[in-house]
Amino acid sequence: MSTEQREKFIVPIGPQHPALKEPEHFEFTVDGEIVTNASLRLGYVHRGIEKATEDRNWTQNLYLLERICGICSHSHAMAYALGVEKLAGVVVPPRAQAIREVTAELERIHSHLLWLGVAAHEAGFDTLFMYSWRDRETIMDILEGLSGNRVNYSVNVLGGVKVDIDAERADAIRRGLDFLEERTHHYLKVVTTDETFLRRTRGVGTTTQAQAEELGLVGPTARAANVARDIRVNAPYVAYADFPVNMVLDTQGDLEARFVVRIKELLECYRVIRAILDQLPPGELTARMPRKVKEGETVSRIEAPRGELFYFIKSGGGEKPERIKVRTPSICNFAVVMGTAIGHQLADMPMILAGMDPCFSCNDR
Repeated sequence: MSTEQREKFIVPIGPQHPALKEPEHFEFTVDGEIVTNASLRLGYVHRGIEKATEDRNWTQNLYLLERICGICSHSHAMAYALGVEKLAGVVVPPRAQAIREVTAELERIHSHLLWLGVAAHEAGFDTLFMYSWRDRETIMDILEGLSGNRVNYSVNVLGGVKVDIDAERADAIRRGLDFLEERTHHYLKVVTTDETFLRRTRGVGTTTQAQAEELGLVGPTARAANVARDIRVNAPYVAYADFPVNMVLDTQGDLEARFVVRIKELLECYRVIRAILDQLPPGELTARMPRKVKEGETVSRIEAPRGELFYFIKSGGGEKPERIKVRTPSICNFAVVMGTAIGHQLADMPMILAGMDPCFSCNDR
């Protein structure tokens, strides 16, 4: 054994570790406290969902795919529904598409607030963790009032949606957003001014725009490095063409920028939801959907809370799909952890991991 091999020290994080809420395995090679190499093993929560879709019909798969992840369940159901509707040649009513957008932005608020608490906890800022998760209950109450569920909302059906937004429900949503908007401005001030917090985020895990492009980063992780990549803007779906969002960008590319981008996105979510509620299109909630989907294949892309969610769907002309392939945002963004870990202190690793907002459940399926 060489001297170099004898002196190499590897610190494992996971699959069971306090810094990980889901099981994955990271190995960091260190020289003292400085990370010199990093590796990653995925697949600990693999459930074979893609294969399972081949034994279920189009409608049953809607509810199976929604359970890939609890935090972005609507995103998975919506991406799948959009792809199947495209294959079937079904035109979804405008009111249903608008309600899908409202639910997607409510889910984004839930996801970003949940992430804010987890990331604050990893930084040792448990006060911010408890406050943000307390306020997160507001959005979960809104989602429960809209759909009846706090996690898997089951708003989508093939051809439209199963829930409507009446005047009373719209007012309840507005009241919740008014409260959250005030709190969000407070959080934005905290993450940009608290000196202790900034020591854990400013200049840590920095990714340049060129590096983000080369690594293929997506979502807020890419936008924090000034990469203008947002499917809602670049390739609008559901009602985003009629109710557009403004892309939030930052130029710093560090952990602080990732906090700022996600919190500013919350403010944009509040704005666009209010715009839809004020001008919700009239009409039906569903269109007629055939039991058999004609032969063909398609790609469906949406902007999940963590970035681009990609569905490939192939139909053989029957009641079941021949193949469904899902690519989630986390597999793209893991590169930022592996790439930026080297040269940082080992103590920075939990924050760098949390900064990309990983979803192991989505990634492993």
